[in-house]
Amino acid sequence: MAPASSLPAMTWSPPSRPDAPLSEWVRPVHDWPKAGILFRDLTPLWADANAWARTVLALAKPFDAAPPDLVLGIEARGFLVAAALAAHWKRGVLLARKSGKLPGNTFREEYDLEYGRAALETSADILRPGTRVLIADDVIATGGTAEAAHQLTKATGCTPIAFAFLVELVTLGGRARLESRAPVHSVIAFDGDGGVRVAE
Repeated sequence: MAPASSLPAMTWSPPSRPDAPLSEWVRPVHDWPKAGILFRDLTPLWADANAWARTVLALAKPFDAAPPDLVLGIEARGFLVAAALAAHWKRGVLLARKSGKLPGNTFREEYDLEYGRAALETSADILRPGTRVLIADDVIATGGTAEAAHQLTKATGCTPIAFAFLVELVTLGGRARLESRAPVHSVIAFDGDGGVRVAE
């Protein structure tokens, strides 16, 4: 059987204590998907039932007193985050998908990438104007995709109330980009100097 990857074996292992900081379940992967990139892999956190349950509670906490009507998940890993939050509050889930992935009438928002442009779409015929929407994703980096999701939500006639992210990469400046539009909440924040903040 051929190896699944030519990358060297990683020496990282998950924490042994169930009460360890949630950041310890985020696996650092160097030089992936290309050289010079430090990727923050959330797979171990999602795979650990206790750590994931703790994360959902921490992500939901600022909104528990007045939960949104719907949670918008950004493709693709944001779907996991949105579904967990929606189940926590017994609310519905709305999908922000890449162009051409949704049937029926859609709203569309284009946004800039480093090279070229992309678009997000969401269903146009299942929403009521004024619906309060929380925008959720796994990671906030530069904030460009989340900003497009915010504009998309407004285009539907709904009201985006806040952004919620599992992980924030502080040095990439996404929070500053988004905070003029709506409050930003993240559970785990990594800065460029090795510092970590965990909101739990």
